[in-house]
Amino acid sequence: MQRMANVVIMQDIINGRCGWCGTDRLYVEYHDREWGKLVTDDKTLFEFLVLESAQAGLSWITILRKREGYRKAFCDFDAGRVAQMTDEDVERLMQFDGIVKNRLKIRSTIANARLFLAVQKEFGSFYDYTLSFFPDGKPIVNTFKSLAEIPASSPESDAMSKDMKKRGFKFFGTTICYAHLQAAGFIDDHLADCICRKR
Repeated sequence: MQRMANVVIMQDIINGRCGWCGTDRLYVEYHDREWGKLVTDDKTLFEFLVLESAQAGLSWITILRKREGYRKAFCDFDAGRVAQMTDEDVERLMQFDGIVKNRLKIRSTIANARLFLAVQKEFGSFYDYTLSFFPDGKPIVNTFKSLAEIPASSPESDAMSKDMKKRGFKFFGTTICYAHLQAAGFIDDHLADCICRKR
């Protein structure tokens, strides 16, 4: 990574991978094993939803390092159990070191779990709901050459986050929604020269 006039310019490819993951072991493992691989399982989609909304205003690596804490705090990402959490649980989690202690984010995770279940009921699965925002109901594979080409949002994330906001979801604007869609493989933004593309 080089700095030019206070602007951080990230290398596009580091060790054959998308440059954003750098050389941090946890980040590299996440990049290689999870990011951009299509998630069809609702439990994992709920996990990503919780983690992405917790990330608002923070770096992704911060949340990735606390992932096990979030797993413990939020019932192994079981949306049904999280939806039943109470004000006492919120107070307890405000004392829990394994997560970001932000009352609004903790409350929104519980509220989002209830809304997640409602979406599942309406669409059959959160996976089907997500695909409903995609043309032809299929994930998108981009072929960007540089990190600078990757957008912060897309028509799909705009539409999905707008609909989620209308339903009452919190901490899920279009930028966070786009990051969620990338992480869960609905939008594959691995760079064209990344080893994950060449496999």
